[in-house]
Amino acid sequence: MAKEQKHPESVITIGTFDGVHIGHQKIINRLVSVSKKKGLKSVVLTFFPHPRMVLQPDFDLKLLHTIDERKKILSKFGLDQLVVKPFTKAFSNLSAHDYVRHILVDELNAKHIIIGYDHHFGKNRSANIEDLKIFGKEFDFQVEEISAQDIEEVSVSSTKIRTALTEGDVQTANAYLGYAYFLSGSVIKGKGLGKTINFPTANLFIEAAYKLIPKNGVYVVSAHIEGKTVYGMMNIGTNPTVETKDKPSIEVHFFKLDKDLYGQDLVVEILHRLRDEHKFESLEQLQAQLETDKLNAHNLLGIHA
Repeated sequence: MAKEQKHPESVITIGTFDGVHIGHQKIINRLVSVSKKKGLKSVVLTFFPHPRMVLQPDFDLKLLHTIDERKKILSKFGLDQLVVKPFTKAFSNLSAHDYVRHILVDELNAKHIIIGYDHHFGKNRSANIEDLKIFGKEFDFQVEEISAQDIEEVSVSSTKIRTALTEGDVQTANAYLGYAYFLSGSVIKGKGLGKTINFPTANLFIEAAYKLIPKNGVYVVSAHIEGKTVYGMMNIGTNPTVETKDKPSIEVHFFKLDKDLYGQDLVVEILHRLRDEHKFESLEQLQAQLETDKLNAHNLLGIHA
């Protein structure tokens, strides 16, 4: 019987990494740097579903990215491996010692672990970084502590990004992310009302209910379609002028794009916020406002007709 091949010796960092923002990026870049210096495989260990989804199912948790979006962003950092460990109630009941021995040592062959001073793990999150250092002596791995300042940057960024997007403050969110916040989904059929006022829209359907959708309103956006960057405006809301829906819809009107996008998957980057959603007295008033929005969007983008 062939002997099971052991995982290469690795340097690991552990976390949710929701948003993969500038604070996370600093830690991941450190991870890659250590891996090159020590000749170890760089591994990010993350979990899905989010622990809160499993342990507090009644809490309506919204995340900056779906797990697929998180994987896509992390793939750009030159990591050797991204490990997504399914988080279950059974997994949450693993003792700290069993978690370290079975996951970090036996499965991932950890030789260097980069972790925050406030990291807790094991059943009831009972173990901390000091316990990890003790396990390090037992299992022969080094523990590198991320400074309080860097940890504060990570946690504050996550909180600030969520808050900013909920309030419609795209500029703050994007500054903390280090890139434009985006929504990814498939284009579904709408009622076609936009066409009647010369503003045809692509209706974006986002499957993951836990994905954080920014505050209702009108935004300036971009997307890559058939190898080209196209710009446009996006409305998140209930379309109060035409109908009032319980659940907000996401509709994108692309400038200079006369193309049927039904059935396509789109990634829409949010660049600026133009205004709140309003109810207009007539479709004519709505159309006039959309013309103004378009002009304002072009000015923000530096695109002059």
